[in-house]
Amino acid sequence: MTTRTLPHDPYFTAVCDALTAAGQELTAHCWTDDGETRGTYCYLTAVITLDPSGTAGEWREDIPAGTPWPCGLLLLWEWHTGIEADQGEPDRGPVWLFAELKADGSNEYPTWLPVEGYASPAAIVEAARKVIAREIGAGHFHNGGQPQWDGGIIGDTWDRHAELDAACEAWGTEEAEEAAS
Repeated sequence: MTTRTLPHDPYFTAVCDALTAAGQELTAHCWTDDGETRGTYCYLTAVITLDPSGTAGEWREDIPAGTPWPCGLLLLWEWHTGIEADQGEPDRGPVWLFAELKADGSNEYPTWLPVEGYASPAAIVEAARKVIAREIGAGHFHNGGQPQWDGGIIGDTWDRHAELDAACEAWGTEEAEEAAS
């Protein structure tokens, strides 16, 4: 997490706590941020890095061939202002994505995670389990990052989603006012 307080920090604390309680190993590479896309428009983001194989910190040559998720799994959340929706970016609001990490530190093309944008922590745990088990397959650039999954939306929304949405909307309004000035 960042040293400044962001609107989505409490949500990600709850999600990380739920993942940890469910036995999912988080790495030290988890954070929230407010970032810029294309150097113009701001958005909120969070990154949770899981180590499903338990191989974080091991030399790649010491990891047995065929080990699933040898470099880790990223769970990504973004809240977009919607300003760049006409350029192919998401509409205003939150989206969840996932991507497999590669040995060089990059990641596969992110795939939409089939959960609500303000999904409950339990829904994120269940979706992560399905991704790790490869029940939800990664999409790719050419299919718009749509998951290989036909099971619909997983879980429900967070019980504090209205509070989170209001905080994100207030942040988005403030960012838009700053960009206009």
